[in-house]
Amino acid sequence: MNTSKVWYVTGASQGLGLTLVKKLLDRGYRVAATSRDARTLSQAVGLIDRDRFLPLAVDLSNQDCIDESIQQTIVAFGRIDVVVNNAGYGMTGTVEEITGQDIRNIFNVNVLATIDVVKSVLPLMRSQRSGYIINIGSVAGFVGAPGWSVYSATKAAVAAFSEVIALDVKEFGIKVTVVEPSGFRTGFLTKNSLALTETRIEGYEAVKNTKDRYLSADGQQPGDPDRAVEIFIELAESPKPPMHLFLGNDAYNRASEKLADMAAELERWKSTTTRADFN
Repeated sequence: MNTSKVWYVTGASQGLGLTLVKKLLDRGYRVAATSRDARTLSQAVGLIDRDRFLPLAVDLSNQDCIDESIQQTIVAFGRIDVVVNNAGYGMTGTVEEITGQDIRNIFNVNVLATIDVVKSVLPLMRSQRSGYIINIGSVAGFVGAPGWSVYSATKAAVAAFSEVIALDVKEFGIKVTVVEPSGFRTGFLTKNSLALTETRIEGYEAVKNTKDRYLSADGQQPGDPDRAVEIFIELAESPKPPMHLFLGNDAYNRASEKLADMAAELERWKSTTTRADFN
């Protein structure tokens, strides 16, 4: 009987998710992986092994579909040890010009789908008294760049959700990490993964310049996806994984600078902050 850990990975047909699934299967883990198209996912993974690999067609906007995929995983493997909420995409543009529907769409995928997957898997993990949830955020959720306001809002929401759910489920032996990468060579800046709204309003020079700089960096990002997924596997084997894990030198530098700025600002305005309470 195969007793290797069971991983459930969303958004697995490309990018970081696909790299992770391939690495896990190479290491002998059992993997349930989701995509909108199970056939495309199977072809991308390139492995037919019903004992260790379960490709699932899942509409992450449909809670019933998510629940069914969790049940299929339990039937196939008996348990779920690690969940990686990887599905998501980027969005750049000014908030004035991005449509309301586009904003709702990205929140549905980047935030609500993450919450719904966690909601679906928690009863199983509680009964197991164990489990590990990795939610893929972004350094942009902590230190945003011009033009990425809506995307940054989704990733900030993922980070906040992860922090609090970790407190909620700690007593059940369930651990949570939000991974917050900077730029990795995953196709994130390609048309398939990025919703780009052209900035036509006069001005907004910071937005336009930042967009051009980011798009020109596609394929040149310093982050190595293979090294990232190796770290994910290390996290899952760690008895005390971090709550937050920034990935990449750029993520570390940006987060460090913001933390220093926040600490300084907090102290600078301390007297104003504390003056708001009743005497």
